[in-house]
Amino acid sequence: MTSLGTPLTAHATRVLLLGSGELGKEVAIELMRLGVEVVAVDRYPDAPAMQVAHRSRVIDMLDAEALRAVVASEQPHLIVPEIEALATEVLVEVEAAGEATVIPTARAARLTMDREGIRTLAAEELGLPTSPFRFVDSLAGLESAVAELGTPCVVKPVMSSSGKGQSVVREPADASGAWDYALAGGRASGTRLIVEAFVEFDYEITQLTVRHAGGTTFLDPIGHVQADGDYRKSWQPQPMSDAAAARAREIAGQVTDALGGYGVFGVELFVRGDEVLFNEVSPRPHDTGLVTLASQRLSEFALHARAILGLPLPEHIETVPAASCAVLAEGNGVPIIGGIEQALAVPETDVRLFGKPRVDGRRRIAVTVARGESVEIACDRARAAAHALTVELA
Repeated sequence: MTSLGTPLTAHATRVLLLGSGELGKEVAIELMRLGVEVVAVDRYPDAPAMQVAHRSRVIDMLDAEALRAVVASEQPHLIVPEIEALATEVLVEVEAAGEATVIPTARAARLTMDREGIRTLAAEELGLPTSPFRFVDSLAGLESAVAELGTPCVVKPVMSSSGKGQSVVREPADASGAWDYALAGGRASGTRLIVEAFVEFDYEITQLTVRHAGGTTFLDPIGHVQADGDYRKSWQPQPMSDAAAARAREIAGQVTDALGGYGVFGVELFVRGDEVLFNEVSPRPHDTGLVTLASQRLSEFALHARAILGLPLPEHIETVPAASCAVLAEGNGVPIIGGIEQALAVPETDVRLFGKPRVDGRRRIAVTVARGESVEIACDRARAAAHALTVELA
């Protein structure tokens, strides 16, 4: 039987949340509903999850000494990464010493820290189908990979998020610009990039997969649209053939079994007819899964909280047609969001404002989620609500 203590007492169950963005904020809220003491960590102050946590710490999470000091000070029972850019060697040490449980595992955090680790696991160790790819660490290597894979092809830093540093090389002359853009957008120092052959697919999905004490649960597939490598809108369920749906679950099961541990995994897949190709996996709730705030009684964040605490999940997680639409701001300053009354006037629609303290460049600052009698109606409602919102930067 699982027992949970009382926050801010000697008997508290403590979670150290590494990364405190909008997804971490939702995880923190769900953990706090279960009486967990949450310490939110990020590289900048006043991050969204910090605004709802019991305590917060600001450090460079790629700094091994700084991360080790926070773990020693807070003495968490669980360490829950929300981002990839971490000093994962510290997590390996902490797990090996039995100081805390790393979610899902320290090995999973290390492998998914960069695209090279997880692509090598999927393609070489598990033998899963992927797009053709090459890893390069010089401009000359990039030019050679582009010549070999052909154009168009996609260039990404091995470590980045939200599409940062990702671009499409449409002709060989674009390689130099893609190289500079990838180096500027990477999450850590280094010149390692992945080059992927362009895949013609019918659609792409996120197969949310939950590993928990009772086994593995596959949620209904989430369809989504990305622009510049970043999520723009998503919907659930995504219609699929029975064969493609079964193959998606099979691939997701293989990848998540190999990574191990408990929690939600976002497995990104390309679908072409009944054929399914592995793309990426995040060992944590996924941004496209924000739609589950409307589509499921227990969102991906609630399921993550339950799973990592060893609590049971329902045997079946019912989905109703729903959609989400990201709201972006571009420029420099503190976001001020208007039009909320108009957005909420759209039927069956909710608005989630992330509380990002500042925008420098382009950032997601909110999301609209909506239900509908069909996915198409839900998408129209979510989009209408998003368009009703206005954004100023002060």
